Amino acid sequence: MAVAADQRPVWQLDPKHTLVEFAVTYLAFTTVKGHFEGVSGTIRSDDADPARSSVEVEIDAASLNTREGRRDTHLRSADFLDVERYPTITFASTRVEVTAPNRWLVHGDLTIRGTTRAVVLETEAKGRGVNPQGLEAAGFAAQVEINRRDFGVSWNQALEMGGVLVGDTVAIQLEIQAIRQD
Repeated sequence: MAVAADQRPVWQLDPKHTLVEFAVTYLAFTTVKGHFEGVSGTIRSDDADPARSSVEVEIDAASLNTREGRRDTHLRSADFLDVERYPTITFASTRVEVTAPNRWLVHGDLTIRGTTRAVVLETEAKGRGVNPQGLEAAGFAAQVEINRRDFGVSWNQALEMGGVLVGDTVAIQLEIQAIRQD
């Protein structure tokens, strides 16, 4: 018996209009924010049953940018992301849970430094329309907090005043625009 082809519409993330940001406590009293410039991915949507939708995202770990060159070099090193050995960060959804109209919990596997952990992205559909190029576009926002130590990112330094240089909790915020592929 033949397996039917997947009929769900395919949407490609538009890297020019997609932002993956992170924020982490620094010096125990400030926040450092950064983003990744190399992001690609695919959404397979099912408007009739959003729970049948799926998401796959790949991030170029070396594309990290905090606007401070020395810090970025350190974050790319083996102390943090180890981009030479682990050039990509990936997310693959495992299920989508509808919580309200246009709101979902997207459960999935996040892989950083070769370590995979289950995470849940709080996700909201922001809308759909036709972009200036005449293509159908959709916007989404999502967020999640992770503990960097869960992914083997454990480097730190004690501070003379007490506490540590880098916090363990990393807030991740996504603003996504995807273009429907026909």
